[in-house]
Amino acid sequence: MEMKVKEILFSPEEIANTVKELGEKITKDYKEKNLLVISILKGGFIFAADLVRNINLPLKLEFISTSSYGHDTKSSGQVQLKVDIETDISGYDVLVVDDIADSGLTMDFILNLLRKREPSSLKCCTLIDKPERRKVDLQPDYIGFTIPDKFIVGYGLNYGDYYRNVPYVFVWDTEK
Repeated sequence: MEMKVKEILFSPEEIANTVKELGEKITKDYKEKNLLVISILKGGFIFAADLVRNINLPLKLEFISTSSYGHDTKSSGQVQLKVDIETDISGYDVLVVDDIADSGLTMDFILNLLRKREPSSLKCCTLIDKPERRKVDLQPDYIGFTIPDKFIVGYGLNYGDYYRNVPYVFVWDTEK
């Protein structure tokens, strides 16, 4: 499969600097709290791995998996839980981490699911925010980058389950 790079939006260095800044802010905000980070699979795992290494606090890490895209470039609008977390989150300050918030449907679904489990607090963090595409009332608590509505790939973001391993974020050229 050919990689169709129209434009590089964020270099590995820009991403690393932003992730470091987010980690420092989260470290400050969660000092003396019982932090549980929940990474949304598959897209959020690269960002979450880098982020937790930049959080200078004891924390627990869990993974949750949903599906709404399949192999398409647009969300189907139907979010399905594929893999649930294993930890009882009551008593934890939970931070849900994902690669991107565009329609907001996935994050909204997960936050609503977790809210019912009565964590001490519940917030979300996304590397990339595309507010123009929002279909629900969602404002991430921590945002790395805000972008207009472009189809992007790399650093966890995929096209057909490929290119998650690309160390930068680029705009996919739909005209190639």
